Amino acid sequence: MKDTELKALITLLEDEDEEIVTHVEGRLMEIGTGVIPMLEQEWEENFNPLIQRRIEDLIHVLQFELLQERLEDWKANRQEDLLEGLWLVATYQYPDLDLEELRQEIHQLYVEVWREFRSDLLPYDQVRIMNSVIFNKMKFRPNTRNFHSPANSMINAVLESKKGNPISLCSVYMLIAQKMDLPIFGVNLPNLFILTYRNDSADFYINAFNKGLIFTRADIDNYLEHLGVPAQELFYNPCQHLDIVLRSLRNLIVAFEKLGDYQKSDEVKTILRRLDDQFSNF
Repeated sequence: MKDTELKALITLLEDEDEEIVTHVEGRLMEIGTGVIPMLEQEWEENFNPLIQRRIEDLIHVLQFELLQERLEDWKANRQEDLLEGLWLVATYQYPDLDLEELRQEIHQLYVEVWREFRSDLLPYDQVRIMNSVIFNKMKFRPNTRNFHSPANSMINAVLESKKGNPISLCSVYMLIAQKMDLPIFGVNLPNLFILTYRNDSADFYINAFNKGLIFTRADIDNYLEHLGVPAQELFYNPCQHLDIVLRSLRNLIVAFEKLGDYQKSDEVKTILRRLDDQFSNF
């Protein structure tokens, strides 16, 4: 369809006949996400509140579909890029968020750590330097006051406020560690997300929600025993980047439900269903 035809179709959203408006909305939905830029332009040029609301609703539906398509593509082709996965989660709330700007922010954090880092140190000492820079110098910290805030699952908001939940703080830590070529990975525990330093010479765990506290497998045993949860290998071993994105989405569902925003929680559940074949908890 030509741009002029699209423009004419969009202008029909102003029609007073609801049947015509419904038909037009259906046609625009069939065209797909490529129509978003033209809808945004029409929104800027049209000062009719009713038309603007109709356009906003259409853009949201189209952007929501685009987000799901992008996440499925990421899952299939680029899971190694954790930052892209976290960026996609954040675009649910911030559709205009720029991925390259996030990459630059992570690079600046990496530079701060690199300036004080020494590759000849033992793993424990390397982690202590990272902890000092990330938690003392750069002031990243747990968001205990608003633990269930949706912002804790938005990587851009965490980088801006330097506050987050266990999985977002671990994600920032891991993104920096990846650029340092350190073997640091995420680990899925019940009610907590942690990190592990894992190679042939060292095997220990890091709690980014507690300023990078270093602990052992025996501590995980005690933690699981305290919860009354049987030990499983997945509680000790590195998880995939997809697991981090899925857990971030689950956190978002809980966050929106606690705010009473059930429309958003239901939308995130829809995203989760498309990404997680095992999804059945919500």
